[in-house]
Amino acid sequence: MTEPALLIQQLHKEYKGREALRGVDLRIDAGQFFGLLGRNGAGKSTLIGLICSLRRLQRGRIAVFGHDVRRQSVAARRCIGLLPQEANFNSFEPLIEIVASQAMYYGLSKRSAEQRATEVLAMLGLAERQHSKAWGLSGGMKRKLMLARALVHKPKLLILDEPSAGLDIEARLALWEMLRALNRQGTTILLTSHNVDEVETLCDDTAIIDDGKIIARSPPHTLLAGLDSRQLTLHLAAPIVAPPVLRAAALHDWQPLRLQLQWPHQRDLAPLFAELAAQGVQVASVDDDGKRLEARFLQLLAAGGEV
Repeated sequence: MTEPALLIQQLHKEYKGREALRGVDLRIDAGQFFGLLGRNGAGKSTLIGLICSLRRLQRGRIAVFGHDVRRQSVAARRCIGLLPQEANFNSFEPLIEIVASQAMYYGLSKRSAEQRATEVLAMLGLAERQHSKAWGLSGGMKRKLMLARALVHKPKLLILDEPSAGLDIEARLALWEMLRALNRQGTTILLTSHNVDEVETLCDDTAIIDDGKIIARSPPHTLLAGLDSRQLTLHLAAPIVAPPVLRAAALHDWQPLRLQLQWPHQRDLAPLFAELAAQGVQVASVDDDGKRLEARFLQLLAAGGEV
């Protein structure tokens, strides 16, 4: 078996008087695009801090491409590029200096660092801004600059902590496409998020962390296989005064001009419309709220992974 990109064994961590991680085991193979889902406070950021040696490891083992983060911390860090949630650069420095300084931190000479910084800024569409100061960048451009810093030393493992937080739709989609391209080129990616749409769109494998432990792991499509219904919002052609009686669907909420219900995701809607029409309820339009992975995520959290 080949050496995994990331191997975590029996990881425990106390933080601010509570057990932030409780026996976490995780293996990510080289080339994977891996998603780690969890609510705020579930342990995602604590886990990232330990992988990147930003927090002290207390119990357990972490290896990055075979390098133990405690005994071979320098070699392990060289394999990792980190895109944190918050921008942490000097806004009054030119972009190329911000990125080149990061490259020199990893041992590149000044000349090599500037050359590599120019390359990665061009790759991310920031070539025309490389000699401009960072203070005027948009949110999307700041995210690109942070990604340039993370990639400048050509890491084999890229860790993304809530990468699209605060981005508008256009910037988010552009970022997603860049990440797909990096993964296709061989970069292993670990993405932590509470945005299930992001994980479903990008990742080929997924784990859910809650209360400091991994409660489920499988590819997104496998998680979805355990959820056999979708949520529909039916907008009615005329108001109703009482909720309809439905045999084949679970009615969650109703208003005079709207019904919200669960419906089997592969079943045709014609029987539902016929059942409603028989009770004098006419449907004007339907919104399929989707979010099936989100619903599954919430199901798993509620059941502690036993679904």
